[in-house]
Amino acid sequence: MFNDEYFMSQALLEATKAFERGEVPVGAVVTCKNKIIARAHNLTETLIDVTAHAEMQAITAAAHALGGKYLSDCTLYVTVEPCAMCGAALGWAHIGKIVYGTKDEKRGYSCFSPSVLHPKTEVVSGVKAKECADLMIRFFKAKR
Repeated sequence: MFNDEYFMSQALLEATKAFERGEVPVGAVVTCKNKIIARAHNLTETLIDVTAHAEMQAITAAAHALGGKYLSDCTLYVTVEPCAMCGAALGWAHIGKIVYGTKDEKRGYSCFSPSVLHPKTEVVSGVKAKECADLMIRFFKAKR
């Protein structure tokens, strides 16, 4: 049976793709009824677009897959806590559940606007947190 750890592993595969492209290694997948309907990773450098975060790419892909803008029956799995921009977009999308790996102590939505999500959105944190954090640490160590 698929579970949060399995789907976070899939998000980590997306984060690894970002890492290999020189992008900040954040990956995301969106599920609906226990099936992946969207996969994405950061593309801010590739697209020269500060809004091309993994979550934003995943929201767009999931909405296209479902044929509608609301994702209330969906779960977003993302390797790092969404930023305030992504949190707001997830709120507008009425995402049903967010599962993230590692907390973003500097730019995570919970630092700035913890109420930006839809009131019915469930949030689970810390799934595969060490693996998610380790990938970020490796990336930024190599940049320094």
